[in-house]
This record gives sequence, structure tokens and C-alpha cells, in this order.
Amino acid sequence: MDNSNNEILIKEKVKLFGVVQLVGFLLAIYLVTQIVSVLKEYKYIGTGVQAGSTIFVSGEGEVFAVPDIATVTFSATKDAKTMELAQKDVTDRMNSAIDFLKTSGVMEKDIKTTNYNAYPKYEYQRDTEQCASGYCPPGRQTLIGYEVSETISVKIRNTDDAGKIIAGLGKLKVSDISGPNFAIDDEDTLKAEARKKAIDDAKAKADVLAKELGVKLVRVVSFSESNGNYPIYFSKSAMGMGGDASEASVAPQIAKGENKINVNVSISYEIK
Repeated sequence: MDNSNNEILIKEKVKLFGVVQLVGFLLAIYLVTQIVSVLKEYKYIGTGVQAGSTIFVSGEGEVFAVPDIATVTFSATKDAKTMELAQKDVTDRMNSAIDFLKTSGVMEKDIKTTNYNAYPKYEYQRDTEQCASGYCPPGRQTLIGYEVSETISVKIRNTDDAGKIIAGLGKLKVSDISGPNFAIDDEDTLKAEARKKAIDDAKAKADVLAKELGVKLVRVVSFSESNGNYPIYFSKSAMGMGGDASEASVAPQIAKGENKINVNVSISYEIK
């Protein structure tokens, strides 16, 4: 009787052990499956979840603003027999121009030398008096003098003074007066405003398109942006272009107009 009970107990233990083994085996398979699934997802880390169907929309935003700075450039150039004479002439004229700018209310930080050149000038010369019987000895490069030039860029923050400053520079024997180029000193705020308008425009288009297609917008899949600053052109008469700058004795009337800040966005939405 005892032997029979022992045999039954042993059989039950064997069955229980087998069940435990089976459960452990199935659990191991499940864990391996989960691990493989997680490892597969690693390659998507940083790239986002792959989107299904998508729609693509674009939007545009524009902001207009009156320019608050004007940039003017001008130069002085001198040819002379010696480098010292050429440099002195250019330095004297540019120093006079800088003094004039400062007395006109331009801050020193807004006056910047953008280019300075000083180099010798040579000329190819041949002594024709030594020519004989149709033969002339080779010529040679001969130093004939020096050329010095300097270019300055000035930022005028009181744009109403741009015409007066251009006229004043013309009296100081500087040349190649160019400008004014009107711009907005701090465009970041205006670009942010234009960007918001562009995004709102794109969102509105996406909502209409989704409604017409009978789908729902899920999330933004991609976004890109391009922007630009486009001046509304103004008259450039009497700006020191196309003539002798020294003749610009009368302050030209210069219209600032407006600058257009334009932002274009492209957005892809996942739909379902």
C-alpha cells in the first residue's frame, strides 16, 4: 500500500515538473520574441515612426515693414609716384569723410573699412632708340608709381538722413558712392510673425483637404522652410551712381519704401 502511494506521488511530481518545464519553455520563447522586437525598433530611434499615408501642403506668410537702417559704401583711390604720397591722399580724404559721418550723427561702430589695397604699378617699356637693323632688345617691367584705395561701409540708423549724408560725401572728393541699401536691423521678430502666418496657412489648407478626402490628420511628418527679404523698390536718382560723386551737392530725395519679409513652409501630415 505504501509502495503504491509512493509511485502515485512520484508520477504526480513528474507531471508537475513537466508542466513547469513547458511553461518555462513558452515563457522563454515569449521573452525572446519581445527582445527581438525591441532590437528591431532600435534602427528607428531618432528617425521617428514610419508614417503610412500622407498629404503634402504648403503655406506662405508675408509681413511688411518700413526699413530702419540704410547702408552706404564709398571709396577713395589715388595714384602717386610714391606709396607714401598715395596713402596720405587717401587717408586725408577718408579721415575727412569719417569726421563728417560722426558729426552727422553716425556712430563709430557703424563705420567700417571693408577693403584696403596698396600696390605698385608697373609698365612694360622698351628702349626703341637701341633698335638696329630691325632688331630691338627685349623690354622690361618698369615701376611707374603706386596705387592706394580704401572702401568704407557706413550704416545709417536715421534713414531720413541718408540723402543728406550721400550729398555730403560727394563734396569730400570720395568716389564710387553706392546705396543706400535699405534693410531692417532686427528681422527675427518679423520672420517669426511671417512663419506663424505661413504655418497657419498650411494648417488651414490641410484641414480643408482632409475634410474633402474624408480623412483625419494624425501628426506632422516633415517640415521645411524658406524665407527671403524683398525690398519694395524705390527711386535711386542722384545716389552717386553713373556720374561724378563730387557733383552731388544737393541732398537727393530718397524714398525708403517697405521691405517684405516672406516665409514659405512645406508640411507633410500623416492621415488615417
